[in-house]
Amino acid sequence: MVAVSLHPNQTDRFNSNDPLSQPHQLQPGPAQHVQRRQDHTQRPNNHTALPPQLSTLNANGEAASAQKFVMVNGGGQYSVNGGVDGGRGRSAGSVYSQNGPTTPTTALSRHNSMNSGTVVPSSEPTELLRQTLQSAPNSRPSSRSSSRRRNTSTPRSPRASGMMTPVTTNGSFEPVGDSPKSDLMSHETYGMRHGFEAEYNSEDYLAVLEQVFYMYYTDKRHESGGEPKEDTQKFPLQEWRMRDRLKTVSAALVLCLNIGVDPPDIVKTTPCAKTECWVDTTQHPAPKALEMIGKNLQQQYETLSIRTRYKQYLDPFVEDTKKFCCSLRRNAKDERILFHYNGHGVPKPTSSGEIWVFNKNFTQYIPISLYDLQSWLGAPSLFVYDCSDAGNIVTNFNRFIEKHEQEALEQRARDPLALVTPSYSDCIQLAACSSKETLPMNPELPADLFTCCLTTPIEIAIKFFILQSPLPTQLTPEVAMKVPGRLQERRTPLGELNWIFTAITDTIAWNTLPRPLFKKLFRQDLMVAALFRNFLLSQRIMRVHHCHPISSPPLPETHHHPLWQSWDLAVEMVLAQLPALTAASEGGLPYEYQHSTFFTEQLTAFEVYLSQGAVDRKPPDQLPIVLQVLLSQVHRLRALILLSKFLDLGPWAVNLALSIGIFPYVLKLLQSAAQELKPVMVFIWARILAVDSSCQQDLLKDNGYSYFIQILSPASGIPVGNASEHRAMCAFILAMFCRGFKQGQVVCAPPGVLNACLAHLGDENPLLRQWACLCISQLWFDYTEAKWQGIRESAHLRLCDLVTDNVPEVRAAMLYALTTFLGVPEMSADIMKIEQSVASAALAMTADGSSMVRKELVVFFSHFVHRNEGKFLVTAYEQMIQEREFMYSGGTSQMNTDGASWSGANGSGHFKSNSGSVVLGGGTAETFGRDSKKDSAPRISENTIFSTVWQALLTLSVDPYPQVAQSAKVVVDYIHQAVVDSDIGPAAQEVISDIIRASLKSFSLQLPSESPPDISKRPESPNSATKRESYLTSSLRRSASIAASLKNLYLGSSDSSKTVAPSTSRGKHGFANGIVTKDPDWNRPPDVNEYTNTSTNYHSAKEPVSRKFQPRDPNEPCAIPVPSKFMDWSIEYFREPQMKPNEADEPGSLDYNQRLWRRTRNDKIIIDTQKQKERAVTSRWDHPRGLLNNLCQPTRLMFHQFEPHLVAVDDKDCVSIWDWDQEKLLNRFSNGNPVGTRITEIKFLNEDDVALLMTGSGDGVVRIYRNYENESDIELVSSWRALTDLLPSRRSSGLIADWQQGRGTMLVGGDVKVIRVWDAPREMCMSDIPARSGSCITSLTSEQVAGNIFVAGFGDGALRVYDRRLNPRDSMVKVWKDHKSWIVKVHMQRGGMRELVSGGVTGEVKLWDIRMDSPVKNFLAHTKGMRSLSVHEHAPVIATGSTYHDVKIWNITSPNFREPLTTVKPHSSFLGQNRSSPVVGLGFHPHRMMVACSGAGDNHINLFNCDSRSGI
Repeated sequence: MVAVSLHPNQTDRFNSNDPLSQPHQLQPGPAQHVQRRQDHTQRPNNHTALPPQLSTLNANGEAASAQKFVMVNGGGQYSVNGGVDGGRGRSAGSVYSQNGPTTPTTALSRHNSMNSGTVVPSSEPTELLRQTLQSAPNSRPSSRSSSRRRNTSTPRSPRASGMMTPVTTNGSFEPVGDSPKSDLMSHETYGMRHGFEAEYNSEDYLAVLEQVFYMYYTDKRHESGGEPKEDTQKFPLQEWRMRDRLKTVSAALVLCLNIGVDPPDIVKTTPCAKTECWVDTTQHPAPKALEMIGKNLQQQYETLSIRTRYKQYLDPFVEDTKKFCCSLRRNAKDERILFHYNGHGVPKPTSSGEIWVFNKNFTQYIPISLYDLQSWLGAPSLFVYDCSDAGNIVTNFNRFIEKHEQEALEQRARDPLALVTPSYSDCIQLAACSSKETLPMNPELPADLFTCCLTTPIEIAIKFFILQSPLPTQLTPEVAMKVPGRLQERRTPLGELNWIFTAITDTIAWNTLPRPLFKKLFRQDLMVAALFRNFLLSQRIMRVHHCHPISSPPLPETHHHPLWQSWDLAVEMVLAQLPALTAASEGGLPYEYQHSTFFTEQLTAFEVYLSQGAVDRKPPDQLPIVLQVLLSQVHRLRALILLSKFLDLGPWAVNLALSIGIFPYVLKLLQSAAQELKPVMVFIWARILAVDSSCQQDLLKDNGYSYFIQILSPASGIPVGNASEHRAMCAFILAMFCRGFKQGQVVCAPPGVLNACLAHLGDENPLLRQWACLCISQLWFDYTEAKWQGIRESAHLRLCDLVTDNVPEVRAAMLYALTTFLGVPEMSADIMKIEQSVASAALAMTADGSSMVRKELVVFFSHFVHRNEGKFLVTAYEQMIQEREFMYSGGTSQMNTDGASWSGANGSGHFKSNSGSVVLGGGTAETFGRDSKKDSAPRISENTIFSTVWQALLTLSVDPYPQVAQSAKVVVDYIHQAVVDSDIGPAAQEVISDIIRASLKSFSLQLPSESPPDISKRPESPNSATKRESYLTSSLRRSASIAASLKNLYLGSSDSSKTVAPSTSRGKHGFANGIVTKDPDWNRPPDVNEYTNTSTNYHSAKEPVSRKFQPRDPNEPCAIPVPSKFMDWSIEYFREPQMKPNEADEPGSLDYNQRLWRRTRNDKIIIDTQKQKERAVTSRWDHPRGLLNNLCQPTRLMFHQFEPHLVAVDDKDCVSIWDWDQEKLLNRFSNGNPVGTRITEIKFLNEDDVALLMTGSGDGVVRIYRNYENESDIELVSSWRALTDLLPSRRSSGLIADWQQGRGTMLVGGDVKVIRVWDAPREMCMSDIPARSGSCITSLTSEQVAGNIFVAGFGDGALRVYDRRLNPRDSMVKVWKDHKSWIVKVHMQRGGMRELVSGGVTGEVKLWDIRMDSPVKNFLAHTKGMRSLSVHEHAPVIATGSTYHDVKIWNITSPNFREPLTTVKPHSSFLGQNRSSPVVGLGFHPHRMMVACSGAGDNHINLFNCDSRSGI
């Protein structure tokens, strides 16, 4: 059983009759694809406070030790099976709720699969689950937890099916029953902490358990960096239109028969073939027979092309031949001529290819040179030769073509103005046989067998079948050829055979010919296509009679193609019914014709191909047959559905379908009013337009676009459950119809389209909301009338309502639409007011958590700046003046307010000082001693939207995401360069010079805590070129200070390191010579009293950048507006498969097997580490496991749950990734936080599969990395400023965060008054919970299932408990103030008894129960202060690190805490100079009995096991 949760209203949205709306059948496996995209499943807001027993439920745990997973990528986009898929359809049709939280992007859904462990002896799943939860109340941290769909009353958690004792709900094993260690069973006496045992036993809890787990930051916007694919990665668009389509307008039917007189070189057999065009020449006089033959031949050709003008030339003279050939070319002009030559009554062609005609008296055979014939008929022409030795004609014809071409070249060389003759290479030839071959004379066959194959294929094929059949039959060839019906009526036997024959020959040609040749012969000209289809039959029939028809251009042999067997079967099925049909037509018993099953079987074969054979992109054999089936109403719907599935495979499939000729059919079907065709037609057209947007003119013809306007209307009905997804496709189609096509904009301008899109802005489907915005953007892009219509409909205000939409793609699409809205030519006061109101609404998105949204915001601002460039020049200039006033009034540059923050890039050198020389460290007396620089004039830009937008651009120019920062720098640099180049340029340069002097003085008077980095030794990072290019923003990493930038601009950074001396002396070993002897301030950060290691500098390692980030050329001039790639990126969604799983989700694929292996590996680790827990409280923890030389001071340590990875961060910005098992450094990189700040938080995301690494730094920025352990592949997935009000400082707690994998949220706090809740799928802040404290937050922890309860520790020693279900103002439900000092750490176990442990810097450790007002236990771990604390997630042990270099391991189940289990000391430097330094890094492995620790002033990391067996 696979548990996959659906949207509550989703199950009834599927139409069982339409494959376009049916859900996928999920298959068990670790990574089964259901849907993908930015649109995530609905999770309604859950703000209702639950009863206490349900308020903190935690089922992060999965009890099965070895269980399989199903990957469900969240989102809701279109699937032919009904779901909506948003980055490739990942959740069975679920969509965002407008007013509710969302689920993340990737779900891991577990089904029963018990591989090991002791099965609980219970047959009832509910009782089994209850037993397991009682014994295993908790889950391992962030492991296999999920963002689940929740109702508004009860939180949901993963169901642990196939339970095994003693496995916890997190996958960890807990003791069940009697244990030899009584202290391990203390929970039997006291019960689980916080009252969770009541919750786990409640029926309500068991009823809502759900097994859907999600992964985060794996959406397409994260995988692609929000950038469209490179052109080289796109499937190249093939030319499928017949630009040079020709028609055969005239035909010469030349019959040289001379009936009754045999040519001299032919010896005929007796009996001999005697019919020509099915006329027996012996039954009629020669003139009459010749006339009948000519008439029949013309009628036969007319069945191929009725519009061609035919002219019979019966036994022509040589003079007449030249005359009618020249006349044909003169009348045909540049179109094709057919020349059919029957030479059965004249000698064989000569060795030079000459053909024979007669003289006027029929006494001589006169040869005609091929060279002359080519000159008379010209090109293009089509030649059919039905005579013996016809291969001679083809060979010599091609030789004479070369001669003609050579003569044309020589003539053009002599006279460049000479008329250009058409190329004879465009002539096509069909010959009955090769050289030295004689036509068959079998009396059972017609004499003109080749002509019969070309003009009457069905009759000759039936005759051939009868003659070749080895089975006895009562049907004679003459009777068999009388199949009733008409060729043009497909429901009659003869018409059906002709239909099948066309499909088979088209398919054979498609599968054997090169695509250009197929296009030329089978799609360019109806006559040529018909003749070549029949020519394939002639290859099969005449080969049996020892003739090998040839053609020019030559075709491969096709007589052995397996589809000929299908043709024989179709003929046999008709002939089997022929006697009954004949009897019924003669008055016998009535008989109903049984239609052939050929097309049904071929569609089934195509369906099999789609389900199994489309992986290697091999073109399907049945594609031309599907094209033919579209002609039948009986099979049309099924054929369209299968065609849509084929087009869904990608651009390569669309190109194949277009090249086969599908477009005219689907264009014609837009005129159909059939309701059942609408969903599939919408899907097919969306795929076509996503690959080839040149179809706009075709949609304009016959009002084809109105088909989609009608479906887009909210009032229209569409017979499919997921109507919103199809309307989203309609919006996409209309957006592509209007994109760059003015006529499309004009016909869509009537209010219908705009009003429909505006109505869909409130739809629950995010794909529809996104494309409604984009459709509006294309509707009014550079089209003033549409913009005015939008103003009348208040479209801009409706779009602004999407500022807080749940889906980042929708927010970005809204910004894209507003960007195209700017630019109404009439810049009236009303227009200015409207545009300013739009810009004001967009300002709220400056702090958006999605880099894609912020990129589009910069694009919007660049257009707004371009629109109001003059006003922004004034704003920028006044901003400089304001900065100068601030600095001369006693302020300092924002850059240096809290310590040193040195620039890391050279300035561009745009400005020169006009105020004299600048002295390092100060200026002249008049420069710094006067107040005359202060301007008293009021500022024009003050309190205007322009000033606010400018400030936002300055902030975005130092955005942590490199693409956002680079785009914003272009805008800022452009404006500042324009200021310098404008009339106020001299004044601006004077202001700049003053700011530089003041900045240098303020900098020289400060005593920074860090030396400036040596730029010359810094390795080149991928975005260093980008940093150098911007003179205003290049040096800013955490502020928008003009002073800092201009200082760097003016002086550069080459001499920077000479200006400031180190703030303190260090020992030669890189650590403080001693510990502060005065009593510490216990309410200050613990590291305030320590010296920091200076063995490394900031930015000493490579800084990862986002995927596809390309640094801008610093020499390239800045230009605005900044272009947007969002539209191109959005279009790619419709080029990607939506109906089937990704290749990685298919069983047997490499990624699938890797994911399955990881699942097995994880479960094995969980099983293997269970037996270590008993030893954790009895064994010593002093067994060395390893010693790692980190090369820099490690201050934070964190183990991965399953990978052998240890993350260590130093006191600056360096992150090191270790393989602790091999004691090998895997990677070291720079986090990119500014000088003076440090990394204050590290977490793993998606640990169950491929983990991401999250870092938080003192500047309030969160960064998430992919492939963090690989130096060459590491990428920045996302980054944003999670705390916008956090002041960067080394004297604070910095950014403190707790990640809730089960809920997809991140709790963020620090030196701010609120705890901010960030939602990962939405990438936006959901709420600010007041901290209710004047002190900074030092630690955060939460329960990991519902994620409702979390606890914060503060700098004043207080602990506060919050419940997220309550109103933010009332969310603080408890406060403990037993600690009187800075909280080092507070942590709630995710396994075991769910102990809540806190520790203060004074050394006190307390254990809490959230139901009690006082600690459950407390003890003094260290008498002289505690620096660090770590809690094991599953074992009842904690570790404390003192300020005097010792680590103590404690058993928290012990009745007293007189002695620790073990005391160890981290590595000491040479001669033990740091043996009294604090333990700054301390961390347990989540599962193994292993601890890592490091001391201040030393670069080493120690690993200890609780005994020699704990490193399993």
